[in-house]
Amino acid sequence: MVLYRLTILVGLLWSAQLVQAQTAHTIPLQPKYWTITQGGKSSFENFDGREILVLDGKAVVTDMEFSNGILEVDVYAKQARSFAGFIFRKQDGTMEEVYMRMHKSRQPDAVQYTPTYHGESNWQLYPEHQANVTFKEEGWHTLRMEVNNLMATFYINNEKVLEVPTLKSGNLSGEVGLFALFGNRFSNFKLTKTGDAMVKEPYPIVTPAKGIIGEWEITEAQPYVEGQLDFNDFEKTKTITVNTEQSGLLPISRYLAKPTSGNFESNQEAFTVASTNIAVDQAQTRLFSFDYSDKIIVFLNGEPVFYGNNAFRSKNNQFQGHLGLSANKLPLQLKKGFNTLHCVVIDKANGWGLMGKLE
Repeated sequence: MVLYRLTILVGLLWSAQLVQAQTAHTIPLQPKYWTITQGGKSSFENFDGREILVLDGKAVVTDMEFSNGILEVDVYAKQARSFAGFIFRKQDGTMEEVYMRMHKSRQPDAVQYTPTYHGESNWQLYPEHQANVTFKEEGWHTLRMEVNNLMATFYINNEKVLEVPTLKSGNLSGEVGLFALFGNRFSNFKLTKTGDAMVKEPYPIVTPAKGIIGEWEITEAQPYVEGQLDFNDFEKTKTITVNTEQSGLLPISRYLAKPTSGNFESNQEAFTVASTNIAVDQAQTRLFSFDYSDKIIVFLNGEPVFYGNNAFRSKNNQFQGHLGLSANKLPLQLKKGFNTLHCVVIDKANGWGLMGKLE
């Protein structure tokens, strides 16, 4: 009888803890509950009969860890250019971000998800994680996100607008808060925790059978100055081995911190050299399909064979610079034995990436 009662008591305590863990907590929009990240601007005010946070930058809930759960906040409509949304699982400069751009109402990129690595946004690399949404011109929008392990689902005004099946940052927990660019009003921030994320391997390694180059050797990030590259330096520089995502995309900022970052188009350009070896038993021509962000110089066995510029707005004011594996095709004249492909990938902002496939 004692054991039976003890079992019931333990069960009740566990149920109580679970209910408590899943209770929505409203975080007051008052200074002592929030930490504004370096460079951010904020003010806590009253507006439209509400307690609000006016934010330009990032703000995290003070002393709060978040893994799985639900985030909800109201954002006041704004037609001028701005970004407003959530940051979560933040560890230093690496985090998840999802935000709406109300000035892009009824356009394909009105809502965007991006991982941020070492302080660098990467929306340019993930066009599949954007959504077309029609925003109100006045009043409040309610943003809601449900996060479960590697999946996140995003709602606006109770309508599902975007689902991200595989979050990219690699963080399973971290700080949580709000993100705004060019100033936005936030109200009614609510947070519900539903436990800890449990994932063994979020990034499957690409198999060579697919033809995709799934492994690269990359050098450390260095400032780029046009006309000052010396190919002889490539062979002397230390490298690290990195793997791509399943698609073949190599998100370079995941592995390298830039000398200058976090300033969008005001960043100084940085470069890394990504290399791979190609072994063939006789001289032949192989087709190299690839894409990159922002710029690239391709060397084959020490000789430059391609230069391209794919930067944001580099071709016209609406050009996004999204990546696609079939965007560029380059015939490689391979000699018998080992051949080395060096890709100098140069980036300023919005996503530093490379993907390649040997046909």
